[in-house]
Amino acid sequence: MTGSATDHGTGQFKWVSKPDRIREDVRFVQGRGRYVADITPPGTLHVGLVTSPYPYARITAVDTARALELDGVVAVVTGAELAKATDPLRQYLDLPGIEWRPLATDVVRYAGEWVAAVVATSRAVAEDGADLVSVDYEPLAAVLDPEEAARPGSPLVHADQGTNVMAHREFVWGDVDGAFAAADRTVRTRARWNRNSTVPLETFGVVARWDADRSLLDVWASIQMPQFPEQLAHALRIPTNQIRVHFDVDVGGSYGVKRGIKHGVLVGYLARLLRAPVKFIEDRAENMHGGDFHGPDRIFDVELAVTNEGEFTGIRIAVVDDEGAYPGRSPLQLAKPIGAIVGPYRIPCAAYTATAVTTNKTGQVAVRGFGQSPTNYAIESAVDEAARALGMDRLEIRRRNFIQPQEFPYRIPSGTEYDSGDYPAVLEKAVVLADLPALLRHRDELRRQGLLAGVGVATCLEPGGGNAVFENIMNRANDKSTFPEACRLRVDGDGEVTAVIALSSAGQSHDTLVATLVGEELGRDPATIMVLRADSLSGMPSQSPVGSRMTIVLGEAVRGAATELKAKLLRIAAHNLAVTEAELAYDSGDVVVASEPARRMSWSDLAAIAHRKQHLMPPGVQPGLEAVYVAHTPRSGELTRPDGTVQLYPCYSFEAHLVLAMVDPDTGTVELDRYYVAHDCGTVVNPDVVRGMVYGGTAHGIGVALYEQFAYSPEGQPLTPSFMDYLLPSTHEVPVIVDTEHCTPSPYTTLGQKGAGEAGYMGAPAAVASAVNDALTGGGASSIHSLPIKPSDVWATLKQPGGTR
Repeated sequence: MTGSATDHGTGQFKWVSKPDRIREDVRFVQGRGRYVADITPPGTLHVGLVTSPYPYARITAVDTARALELDGVVAVVTGAELAKATDPLRQYLDLPGIEWRPLATDVVRYAGEWVAAVVATSRAVAEDGADLVSVDYEPLAAVLDPEEAARPGSPLVHADQGTNVMAHREFVWGDVDGAFAAADRTVRTRARWNRNSTVPLETFGVVARWDADRSLLDVWASIQMPQFPEQLAHALRIPTNQIRVHFDVDVGGSYGVKRGIKHGVLVGYLARLLRAPVKFIEDRAENMHGGDFHGPDRIFDVELAVTNEGEFTGIRIAVVDDEGAYPGRSPLQLAKPIGAIVGPYRIPCAAYTATAVTTNKTGQVAVRGFGQSPTNYAIESAVDEAARALGMDRLEIRRRNFIQPQEFPYRIPSGTEYDSGDYPAVLEKAVVLADLPALLRHRDELRRQGLLAGVGVATCLEPGGGNAVFENIMNRANDKSTFPEACRLRVDGDGEVTAVIALSSAGQSHDTLVATLVGEELGRDPATIMVLRADSLSGMPSQSPVGSRMTIVLGEAVRGAATELKAKLLRIAAHNLAVTEAELAYDSGDVVVASEPARRMSWSDLAAIAHRKQHLMPPGVQPGLEAVYVAHTPRSGELTRPDGTVQLYPCYSFEAHLVLAMVDPDTGTVELDRYYVAHDCGTVVNPDVVRGMVYGGTAHGIGVALYEQFAYSPEGQPLTPSFMDYLLPSTHEVPVIVDTEHCTPSPYTTLGQKGAGEAGYMGAPAAVASAVNDALTGGGASSIHSLPIKPSDVWATLKQPGGTR
């Protein structure tokens, strides 16, 4: 993979947007990361699980006697026992008929659901003990198809809830019916996004230790989850100040899926019960089908109202999302598309219907983008179909409908205002980067050689700076309106700077990010800045690195803390230079008299005064140099308006993809030959970090488009329990990716930065599907609108009348 010359931002910065080493890389490359699996306090006990072999069954008996007789087994806990001592896990919808717990009590609702936990002196003994637990089941009729689950008379996953429909919301913004009545044509597209996930190399792990003397539960976990400490405390029925979650643990990949709340509750309970450290690290099979980490599983019906000239005049999107057995937080993902419901296009009205249903599958969680990439895929599929219906070039129809740069900030029908962008320029950069005319000639030459070949295009948004309002959209009883992030800055007596944050990282290079931002704000070399991570009790408020928000919201917190520090430095200097603060200027740490630059006080002198020289301090000013700033998400603080409109995200990045695909007509296999991405996330803080995000997200998107799916048999048995069955793209399947950056700064962030944590993934599935469909339709076959596009799908399409085979 390689990158091209890029525009990372303006030249006004000293360290931001400049190539610099990623400080985390050294220890990771040298194998010196510190993961949960590396943490084993003395006397640690280990957990093995008893899981359900049935997708839906009543538990009639659990016999633990033989397991308890095994040497090394310390305890066996059933769901009924755990339920007596804990509260259900949090649901974000009002679902009185559903109780979500770490261990099933009377009914199991998916194959792989946890039924009992065996605690032993080693993981091997715990697993042997789990094999000795006998569970009697009474199988029940399961439901796997989300549309079937939504129909009256379908088997109920939760009988007490009375329905499998967990949420159904309808939104209409503008005169949608009028737009479709007046349209020259309506293009209809059904798109299927099958269940997949980020499947990180590290499964979920948690270690808990109970300190009875202080009534304190210490937790080390591979988490990426907002409010994890609070939810853990509430479920365990202990005060929130009696749980200390340690964030100085490396997380071996996540992108949304490392929630692990049921893991934490189970292990925390066991640690308190047994008065010993307890550790649980999922094995791959537990992770794949019992870990509640699957991603969106959606069926889209998209209607696009179009004029004969190719202008989009209205859009309707209806989606059914399969949440699995326990909805948890996952239905909230259906709210995110509201903030980008028309994509990058100037569409004056929109309708959106979102339905969340429960089925007998493992639960889903937020996966890279919180559900935006599936919606991008559905919209882009409809745009391609509109171009085909009109006989228009796919790039031209996009150019014709793009929101133009002079129109920003741009309010879309749902009430969200896009901050900035230059979509035509980014697409043009992709066209130049790929040398599109040459790429199309190469495609046509491959076709003449007997291959099916196609060029794919996708132009997609990446909302960034996630806040809490999506909770209110899906459930008006949730009135949370803030999603804060915090930073503490300390300058010691020698002038050395330490930044403290309270969040875990899963490869996003937060140490590099924070050091660079702090260095830029204070004018100090980032290489000299120490970045530390506080725990949940000693740290400041954090919502964890979700929603492409750290650069945006943590950047705001860094700016706020730095501003407070600089204000104190100016006050100290004003006192010593016998001038007013208004007469001073801050200059890379030194403070100077603006009209007499020779009169100045150095950074080191000011730090020494603040810490050691009370006689030189202004009266009433506290000693030391330390500031804590808790920042709201920009443009947040408002709930959903009475008319259903809402400002969902503060910032919007944009990306354009072009890719060449070759399809073997005899086998149906797809090979990607060349891949190009143009990306705009505003001011780039560290070019290498952003490029890594783009490459990784694009590779992930290729997997979603062609390989990855959690499949189930008609009886509800998981068919992809390991990487032998769940296919991931390797370096052989991911082609060389060439990228370029464009910079349209956001007017709402400290340095013009936007989010980049979900880059690449926002457009890659749509782009690859577009390339395959260009190949198929070029050969006379029909398009495929279901991901992943498997060789069998291609073969079946080619066998249909009109196909090439």
